[in-house]
Order: sequence, then C-alpha cells, then structure tokens
Amino acid sequence: QVQLVESGGGLVQAGGSLRLSCAASVRTFGSGYMGWFRQAPGKERESLAAIAWNGISTYYADSVKGRFTISRDNAKNTVYLQMNSLKPEDTAVYYCAAGARGGAWYLAAIYEYWGRGTQVTVSS
Repeated sequence: QVQLVESGGGLVQAGGSLRLSCAASVRTFGSGYMGWFRQAPGKERESLAAIAWNGISTYYADSVKGRFTISRDNAKNTVYLQMNSLKPEDTAVYYCAAGARGGAWYLAAIYEYWGRGTQVTVSS
C-alpha cells in the first residue's frame, strides 16, 4: 500500500507564497505521474499540475501556469508544489496523488493513490 502525506498548507495573505510537500512511501511507480489537485467547498476537484515519474515532463493547468511549479526530490521521495502570487480563489484543500493508469495527467481517475489533503487559505 502506497502512502502519500501532504504538508505545508496554511494561511497566507494574497500575493504570498507557500510550498506544499508530498512525501511518498515508495520511490517510484515506474511510469505514470505524481499530481496535485485541489477542491474548494462546493466545487469539483480541480487538477493543477503533474510531474512524470521520469522527472522530465511537467504539466500545468492554465489556472496556475506561471504561478505554481511542481518539482521532485528523488532522494526524499517527495514532490513539491511551489505556489506564488496566491489569490483568495486559490483557497482549497490541496491533495497529492500518484498513479500509473493510462490516461491524461489531469484525469483524477488515472491516480490510484491519494493523500488526505492539506488546507490552503488565502486571505484578501
């Protein structure tokens, strides 16, 4: 069983930054992705970014492109989401996910494992 544990959420003012971490209990899934999603109250889960397990390819949703950066540290089995220029509408619970099912990175269905989430609140 793969475990994912997010950390780094909190309260930040608009314009500020946070870095989320996702520690995985395994080093690699071979193929597939590690991804970040978020869900705000009353809204559907939204895909944000993903990094392929080969570490070469990264992907971003238009809503966060240029503000968020996904990266990984293989030695620590950890994936990060650096979030800059945060806006109140970025307020949500942020989840990391890992999976190797076939399909596009932004589809929640391709991810087999999910963390419990970390709350990010951006005040205006």
